[in-house]
Amino acid sequence: MTENESNRNSNPPPLRFDDADTGFCPSEPPAEEGEKRVRFAKRKLPRKLSSTQVLVLGYLGIILLGSFFLSLPISNRQGVWTPYIDALLTSTSATCVTGLIVYDTFGYWNMFGQLLILLLIQVGGIGFMTFITLFSFALGRRIGLFERTVIAQSAGSFEKGGIMKLIKRILIFTFSVELVGALLLATRFCVDFGAGKGIYFAIFHSVSAFCNAGFDLMGARGVPFASLTSYSDDVIVNLTICGLIIIGGTGYVVWSDIWDKRFRYKNFRLHTRIVLWATAILIFVPALLFLAFEHNGVLVGKSAGEQFLVCLFQSVTPRTAGFNTVNLAELSDSSVLMMQILMFIGGNSGSTAGGIKVTTMVVILFGLYSSMRNQRDIVIGKRSMDLSLAKQAMSLLTIYLIFILVAALIICAVEPFALRDVMFECVSAIGTVGLSIGITPMLHVSSKFIVTLLMFAGRLGVLTLAAAMMESKVKPLTKRPSEKILIG
Repeated sequence: MTENESNRNSNPPPLRFDDADTGFCPSEPPAEEGEKRVRFAKRKLPRKLSSTQVLVLGYLGIILLGSFFLSLPISNRQGVWTPYIDALLTSTSATCVTGLIVYDTFGYWNMFGQLLILLLIQVGGIGFMTFITLFSFALGRRIGLFERTVIAQSAGSFEKGGIMKLIKRILIFTFSVELVGALLLATRFCVDFGAGKGIYFAIFHSVSAFCNAGFDLMGARGVPFASLTSYSDDVIVNLTICGLIIIGGTGYVVWSDIWDKRFRYKNFRLHTRIVLWATAILIFVPALLFLAFEHNGVLVGKSAGEQFLVCLFQSVTPRTAGFNTVNLAELSDSSVLMMQILMFIGGNSGSTAGGIKVTTMVVILFGLYSSMRNQRDIVIGKRSMDLSLAKQAMSLLTIYLIFILVAALIICAVEPFALRDVMFECVSAIGTVGLSIGITPMLHVSSKFIVTLLMFAGRLGVLTLAAAMMESKVKPLTKRPSEKILIG
């Protein structure tokens, strides 16, 4: 070995950190190798989808698949191709558990179409990630951290741990409540439609009510789009449907907390207590208002017991089920406006309901109160929350209003319907309610597409949808000079 070779072996070239391949390399690589590294560094690596993007694409995939099958001749009684925009609206309405329909569910769709709609409702109500996880678990796949994040976000859970336990609870709770609801409804439907048909109707309406979907099969009585108007005086049907709507709209997280705390109210989370109180207020106060607004209207000629059921049902169903026991076209303007407010608020976060959610409205109200008193934090139930939560809630409120106003503006420009009917339709769509004055089947293609977009945005939440479309790599923040402006 020569002296030069010995020096080279004893003094290796210094190493430096190379950003291209996140490893160490000689400080002076060969020219060809250096050029390869430069090209590799410039090459864009594929970006992994975020959890919100997975949710959006997952629901979109289910909707498109459902719309394809619903458009086929095998899905309807006439054996003809269904216009794709109508199939898309129906699939979106079922997956987003809304209930707005172009065709009467029983009169137009055959058994295959009805079962497909029922499956879409169940998947949309429980959450498609729950079903994906079940298939993964059945195939022996492990659930990674990313999948746990998506599932937790889909179910509205506070934690990413214990996902399998959460899923088991969701499934057991869902199917148990739906089974009890179906058994109660079967006591009426089996008498009216026969044993086989009555059981099928009971299961369909139980699932539809728990998932807050609002699809019904009452067109079997010969009156399309009648919903549950023929059962306005039936105690079992009214209370069962109302109970299913309330339970489904309260959410799995709340009922799980109630079960874990053994129904001890003082041990409940603040979130659970807010939801319970807000739900009670939003049921009984609107019921009394409906009685006051309609005592000379649709309630005329009804007994005291039937009036109570009608008022209770019309107070519960706008949050956000889509059933009705009276003709909505006959309601006064006050009742229609009140129902739009209820549809706009909706149910609870992490539930099958839509709307901006009751917790969002509570945070906004308490945030306004704290702001007027010049307080830095929001205080609810002897607990404080940062005002940034009110900022997020106000953002959600503002975006929902913008969506509704823009959609109503466009639809009013192309449709001959009154503003009251159009606003009701738009609020019902983005709130995933499904109530309608009756204009849905008569909308033009462009208006149906707008309603479809509103339902999709309402089910996922407009902030989630916006985040999925705008999510990008975090850039360094730049501090800008501050300046005051006058407001108010």
